[in-house]
Amino acid sequence: MSEDIRYEAIDFEQHKKLLDALNKSLGPNVSPSSRHIWSVVLGIGNFLVRKNVAYGDSALDPVRIFSRASTEEQILVRLDDKLSRLKRGSAAGEDVILDLAGYLILLMVARKA
Repeated sequence: MSEDIRYEAIDFEQHKKLLDALNKSLGPNVSPSSRHIWSVVLGIGNFLVRKNVAYGDSALDPVRIFSRASTEEQILVRLDDKLSRLKRGSAAGEDVILDLAGYLILLMVARKA
């Protein structure tokens, strides 16, 4: 995935509005760490939805031209690939942590489908 798509994936204005509403609902006694967790989670969600639109829901509804593996199995293969690149140090230009978090969320969605 190109860096341009990654940065375009974050609608900062929408993200800020959601985070402001969430912070208001959490109240004053919530730690800064908890607020930061919500910020990261919202950012990953925004990234995943925009990536899903850009790629035509290919992770959760693949076209299966060559592979007949289940959606869940295909996501597990992508996770293996990401972990392999991380282990080998060959993830140049990729945000492997963001990608892993994204695929794990997609796996959770696929398992609830």
